[in-house]
Amino acid sequence: MSMVSKRAAALMAFSVLLFCCYGVPQAGAQEVALTITIKNHRFQPAEIKAPAGKPIKLTVKNEDPTPEEFESKALRVEKVIAGNSEGVFNLRPLQPGRYRFVGEYNEATAQGHLVVE
Repeated sequence: MSMVSKRAAALMAFSVLLFCCYGVPQAGAQEVALTITIKNHRFQPAEIKAPAGKPIKLTVKNEDPTPEEFESKALRVEKVIAGNSEGVFNLRPLQPGRYRFVGEYNEATAQGHLVVE
């Protein structure tokens, strides 16, 4: 067996091992879709819930005429959402916990939490 075919066989065996241990992720198969709205510089609802261990598609609709910066250090996301538009965030599967988010331009009123259980 040549050196190239030995490497190919080793790579194939390693790939099979990874597949057996971790499987193949199913894109969007278990994704949880959540939507929150910014209106009058407040999040509605201010608290949303999601199951642990599943990817999350979070849609943030800004119904105010002014832009708002959706930010969460805990979720590692930050994005300016123009007035009367929306932004979408694809979040990784999360551990149980309480993840704070804010509207940075109106942080005194635009506050909320994602509760993962």
